[in-house]
Amino acid sequence: MEQGQNKGKTAVFTVNGKQFRGGADTKLLDFLRRELRLTAAKNGCGSGACGACTALADGKPIRSCITPLGRLEGKSVVTVEGLSQREKEVYAFAFAEAGAVQCGFCIPGMVLSAKALIDTNNNPGEEAVRKAIRPNICRCTGYVKIMEAIRIAARLFRENAPVPAATFSGLLGENLHRVDSAAKTLGTGKYVDDLEFEGMLHASALRSAHPRARILKIDASGAKAHPDCIAVLTAADVPGNIKIGHLAFISDYDVMIAEGGITRFISDAVALVVCSRRESLDEVKALVKVDYEVLEPLTSPRAAMAEGAPLIHNKERNILSHEHLTRGNADEVLAKSKYVVSRRYSLPFTEHAFMEPECAIAMPEGEDGLALYSAGQSVYDEQRECSRMLGIEPEKLHVMGQLVGGGFGGKEDMSVQHHACLAAWILKKPVKALLSRQESINLHPKRHAMELEFTTGCDENGRLTAMKAVLVSDTGAYASLGSPVLQRACTHAAGPYNYQVIDIDGKAVYTNNIPGGAFRGFGVCQSCFATESNLNLLAEMAGISPWEIRYRNAIKPGQVLPNGQVAGGDVELEACLLAVKDIYEKAATGGKHVGIACAFKNSGIGVGLPDTGRCILSVEDEGLVHIRTSAACIGQGLATVLVQISCETLGLPPGAFFVEPPDTKRTPNSGTTTASRQTVFTGEAARQAALKLKEALDRAGGDLARIKGQEFYGEYSSVTDPMGSGKANPVSHVAYGYAVVVAILDADGKVEKLTAVYDIGSVVNPKSAEGQVEGGLLMGMGYALTEDFPLEGGCPRAKYGTLGLIRATEAPQMEVIFVKPKNPSLLVYGAKGVGELATIPVTPAIAGAYYAKDKKFRGRLPMEDTFYKKG
Repeated sequence: MEQGQNKGKTAVFTVNGKQFRGGADTKLLDFLRRELRLTAAKNGCGSGACGACTALADGKPIRSCITPLGRLEGKSVVTVEGLSQREKEVYAFAFAEAGAVQCGFCIPGMVLSAKALIDTNNNPGEEAVRKAIRPNICRCTGYVKIMEAIRIAARLFRENAPVPAATFSGLLGENLHRVDSAAKTLGTGKYVDDLEFEGMLHASALRSAHPRARILKIDASGAKAHPDCIAVLTAADVPGNIKIGHLAFISDYDVMIAEGGITRFISDAVALVVCSRRESLDEVKALVKVDYEVLEPLTSPRAAMAEGAPLIHNKERNILSHEHLTRGNADEVLAKSKYVVSRRYSLPFTEHAFMEPECAIAMPEGEDGLALYSAGQSVYDEQRECSRMLGIEPEKLHVMGQLVGGGFGGKEDMSVQHHACLAAWILKKPVKALLSRQESINLHPKRHAMELEFTTGCDENGRLTAMKAVLVSDTGAYASLGSPVLQRACTHAAGPYNYQVIDIDGKAVYTNNIPGGAFRGFGVCQSCFATESNLNLLAEMAGISPWEIRYRNAIKPGQVLPNGQVAGGDVELEACLLAVKDIYEKAATGGKHVGIACAFKNSGIGVGLPDTGRCILSVEDEGLVHIRTSAACIGQGLATVLVQISCETLGLPPGAFFVEPPDTKRTPNSGTTTASRQTVFTGEAARQAALKLKEALDRAGGDLARIKGQEFYGEYSSVTDPMGSGKANPVSHVAYGYAVVVAILDADGKVEKLTAVYDIGSVVNPKSAEGQVEGGLLMGMGYALTEDFPLEGGCPRAKYGTLGLIRATEAPQMEVIFVKPKNPSLLVYGAKGVGELATIPVTPAIAGAYYAKDKKFRGRLPMEDTFYKKG
């Protein structure tokens, strides 16, 4: 039976050994999740492209999001919930032991692909494992540790070996299993879309048909007549402020565009449809009729800054922000420099492609409050923005964070939270708002597209003298984090090198494109690509190797960075370069095409802005120490980091702790998970709280029961200087991580191996940190070679399956090395963030390898005339 011929027909099949009957046209994933409430299988794309929905039918992997029940007549379906107890124990251990779980959204699908392989081949080689999980996308891990987990599981099954007992001290440097690993592996952990409440309604926004158009009339009468339609809300129904925004002092994002208003991009909300059945939302939205006066969109910064261009917001020449950083006289020094290189770079928007589409549930709480279940990057940001929209005190909105299926910066802005809150507030009912994958792609902010012109000079010995740069960033229709992204692009533009003469001019410009916002690297991916590519050309002119020019200029403790900050004693960039010296030179002299790049990235918001981490340790009735902080774990393993910091400080075992999820009523505000800050800021706050608890515990003779009910609060705030500070050596950020990546191509020009050496201070959990880096390496490789986000007239032309995401069969060999700091910082035992730094140097390293191969300059991404993309 095929779809289209199945209307009114049913199919009989088994799920996890029990027989069921369902409508032949019903998709298996919908049946599993909605009818049977089996939620381990996830809806990541709805198009069969990501593998998060994987189930087994007669032992073979199928994509349940596109498989109608009619194709399963008489078949046996297995989900993760239906694994035997032995299988559950093996897979839970294997994935935890390998460090294979980060955000976890893809993992149940990976487990079933692994089972299908192992059931037929219990001693698979690497290529067999890669092929088995090729249909499954993972955006976090780089696949290395998932493949290792599958090999561990295969060995345990093959040898019929017992699952080893996992015992840990929890001290720093130990590969403690992630505290959420088993729940994510077996699908018992809950993401927002896994939650259901009695009487819950479903909401979805009708979005603009044009990037720029005046809304003349909205007619919802036809939609309201639909039997499943509960309400159609418009801007007129917003009780508070129609403008929200991640940066409170800007707040330029429209909750909805009103009649008479002008849309700013293709996904502006025009109306909010609320239905009793999720299945009816698209049908009802199509009944809302909107009359537009179509206007010419501004689709490039050049057009937006042109004389007489219409203003998207009330900003002169549509410029959101302008930064100009100078130290010394760059023009004068460049004119006297022996060698000077000037090149232009054109970098595209790119999509986060986190595995979990955005979802939120809101419902009444108490007499005049609201509860919000969400999966963003800060429950307090969501509380602030949504309460502003509703016109209520923030404390009346209780926000509870759930598991987050990846973020990478893409879940810092409001997506569906405000719409769920609005509908729940007005209708006094639970309301779920869930984006389809295509809606997510079309809506949330991207990595900024940038046009760059970089000029770099050096002396006859290859020592850098000065640089001058012009950066123009397309910040799209709304501010999002366009201003701080531009700041990071500028402050890091000269690289982690010892020279001080710079002239960096940057502009972030409003257009009618999709907004640009936070994305792993936060502007530094763009400026690093330009600086590192220029360095390769200078090395060639100076007659030295790309490794040598970096080594001669690498920042050392006590030296001054180009932004004026004195490098701390914990800087180990020189050690990173020495660690790859033999690898680089052996490849270069052995006929391989090899590239190298350095990078640095801040931990913390810095630049004079308030930045505080907060944590409470409370001794609860069950005798456990609860770790309470709002800091969101978006896959980076923060909960495990906090447990290990607490174990190190208190000398208690990991089992003594329980990490509470973010909750505005229980957990103190520790800021947004952004800027690679949580390990440093919340980690140090946890350490401070643990020190107070330790004093109390010592007084109680080590007996937790004697201090039951007590709470211990820790806080850490940074002190930094604002951009443009008049100080000779301003402190831009409290910590920086440093990295070097070497990329080697094979004879066909395919990336064969990436070697990454990182200075992230004292490594809290090496296996977890490796996984962060491996995922970042693959993301940076995608940015270099395969990923793109094409727009035509402000309209996206990308679908999930065409984003160019790298699969397991395409991932290169990866080696990750951490250098040990000789003089670690006193903060949080010397640990530093790695999440963003993981991605930054990969792209220019690969560009350098291609330049070594054919001497063609490639200044546009994704690079053309490569193994992956022909010119």
